[in-house]
Order: sequence, then C-alpha cells, then structure tokens
Amino acid sequence: MTDSVIPDHRTRPPQSKTAYVVERLREEIAAGVIVAGAPLRQTEIASRYGVSPTPVREALRILEAAGTIVYSPNRGATVREMHPTDGDDLYRLRAEMEGFACELSVQRRGADLASELELIVKQLEALDPARDHAEMYRLNRDLHLLIAGAGSQVVLQQVIGVWEAFPPTVTVWGFPKIAAALHRDHRRIITAVRANDPALARQRMEEHVLNARRLRRKFVG
Repeated sequence: MTDSVIPDHRTRPPQSKTAYVVERLREEIAAGVIVAGAPLRQTEIASRYGVSPTPVREALRILEAAGTIVYSPNRGATVREMHPTDGDDLYRLRAEMEGFACELSVQRRGADLASELELIVKQLEALDPARDHAEMYRLNRDLHLLIAGAGSQVVLQQVIGVWEAFPPTVTVWGFPKIAAALHRDHRRIITAVRANDPALARQRMEEHVLNARRLRRKFVG
C-alpha cells in the first residue's frame, strides 16, 4: 500500500464471497446508498450482489461485531444510527490520527508520495458530485488510506478502524460546495507533502478533517 493507489473491488485480486459482501456493504453504507436504520434483508442483498444468502449472513455477523450494524427483535439487522456527539468525537479522533499518519508518511516516504496523491486527486476533481458521489467517496477514502499506509501499516490499520466506525448516512461528496472545499484542502496537503514538510503536512491534514466535520454540520446536519 505504500507503493500504489489502493484498487477498488473491480480490479483487486479475487477474495472470498464473505469478504466481498463485507466490503460492498461498507462501501454502500459509507456512500449513503444504505442509510442508518434501514433494514438489511439477506435475500435482497444476496440478489443484488450475486451471491447466496450464506456469505451475506456471515458478512452481517462480521459487521455486527465491528459495531456497524445492530440487531433488534422487531426490525432485524439495521445500520447503527450514530448520535451527533459520537460523530464529532470520531472526526476529532480522525484528525489526530490522520495528522500523525500524514506527518509520519512524509518523514518516511518524502516528497515522492505527492505524485501518487496527485493521481487520486485528479480523478476526484474530474467527477461530478451530483452523479458520482459514491465514487468520489471511494477515491477520497483511497487517498486517506494511501497516506496512512505510506508511513506505517500499524497506523493504517488503526485509521481503517476509525473510518469503519463512522458510517455516514449521506456522503458529503454529494454536495458541490463541500466537494470544492475538500478539493482545495487536498491540494494544500499535497503542497506540504511535495515540500517535504512533515509538520506542515500534519497541520493541513488535521485542518482538512476538521473542515470536513464543519462542512457536514453546515450542509448535511
């Protein structure tokens, strides 16, 4: 992960059906395709993903253990609804962790990391928030995880855990004003990385994550 852009599920090596379903569900939850509180029906998911109910059932158990979904007697499996305070806490935690990860990545990889980040940012900027917000979410996640993994696989796993703990019901990438602001933030981060300035890169990553939190409050709620 330190040497290439993270591939999506369409290009990465074959994986187990359960892992495939877990990944697809996480992507759809994070992109707002599956919203908090919505029922997760095994047969419907199996049909949509082209698998049998068994890997869906196993995937839901994995996501339940991770805290992403919950079971209730009357509603069955649903995506966990998060209190706004919990979301704020996770954004603050992300800012601290990803700021450190960005600093470490510049220290260990240097300015050459900027060219890899540039490739993802160009793809992001070419997409339309009104139509491509799910793909924009995925690319943004790839960008953040590339930075985290460039410095340390240990740090990367912790960052992934925080991302998975926060399934937004509506992706911020569907809002053009937010997308434009986040594009600017990404450019500022790349400038700091290209300058080989670990402290500045950390500062700009922290500012970026907290800016995303502020924009979500303002435009999404």
